[in-house]
Amino acid sequence: MKASFSSRKILLSAAGLVFLLAVFLALGFAHHLTSPADREGGPGVFVVEDGWTLKDVAAELERRRMITSRTLFRLWARIQDAGRSIRAGEYRLGPHMTPLQILDMLTRGSVISHPVTIPEGYTAEQIAAVLEREGLAVREEFMALFRDRGFMAAHGLPGPTLEGYLYPDTYQFARGVSSRRIAETMIRRFWEVMEPLRPRIAETGLGLGEVVILASIVEKETGRPEERALIASVFLNRLNRGMRLDSDPTVIYGIDGFDGNLTRSHLRTPTPYNTYRMRGLPPGPIANPGEAAIRAVLEPAESNYLYFVSRNDGSHHFSRTLSEHNRAVRTYQKGGGRGQGETS
Repeated sequence: MKASFSSRKILLSAAGLVFLLAVFLALGFAHHLTSPADREGGPGVFVVEDGWTLKDVAAELERRRMITSRTLFRLWARIQDAGRSIRAGEYRLGPHMTPLQILDMLTRGSVISHPVTIPEGYTAEQIAAVLEREGLAVREEFMALFRDRGFMAAHGLPGPTLEGYLYPDTYQFARGVSSRRIAETMIRRFWEVMEPLRPRIAETGLGLGEVVILASIVEKETGRPEERALIASVFLNRLNRGMRLDSDPTVIYGIDGFDGNLTRSHLRTPTPYNTYRMRGLPPGPIANPGEAAIRAVLEPAESNYLYFVSRNDGSHHFSRTLSEHNRAVRTYQKGGGRGQGETS
């Protein structure tokens, strides 16, 4: 009887110690979660790279001395089932914040975003250069998606490249986000713009790819809003008559390392984009057009114009006949060179 009482007493004592230990551990854990690593520390930029795991994030936070224990940080994140909710991007964090606050910001995706404007008519190469200059993407990584047929097919794009479907707009991107996500955001914006235009596209008898190709040419041929519908009418009139497009910007797009000087030799050199040599549309867009250029193709001006030439002031002279066009060329291109925008 005495032995049984002693055993019970020992068990109760052990249980009490375990309980007290658990309480102390819980209090210590809670203290860690609610205590900054350094109350005097200031905020800094912390980047969560795309593809990082909870282990990667915790290790980097500890290395940067924003938390004191990667192990306890990971344990709490797992208890909260928050490990997979941490979002890639650039954050403003610091050791003055508690681990609870840091985890909350990471799981809410409270990233620092950077505005970047992609102008109408930029090519994918130019877009990649802008993104790299702003520190938002690596040019090579972005361009690796350029001819990724699987990526294009997954987003319903007719191809042959991403050219034409990276919609020009002002975006807010966070550093650390992958090139894939950036491209997906731009493609998603393209579809948002195109969706209400689908009925009109169907009425024209043109395919989506044909509309975007023509819009990209219109975008590159003129920067004047009032001319877009006229430029579109010229190219549609020429296509309807079986004439070549004779568009300088398409030729330029097909020249590797173009130096800014379009020559007669360039016009005679066969490339898939040389519309002085081949009939019909080039194989793909030559730039990324905005909504105004797309609408110009869908709602062209009613005209009989078949030619236009640059006046060298940003505007163009439009002609119905070749003889009229040749006179305009002599008037506006007296030097014998070619100004971009000449369609002959």
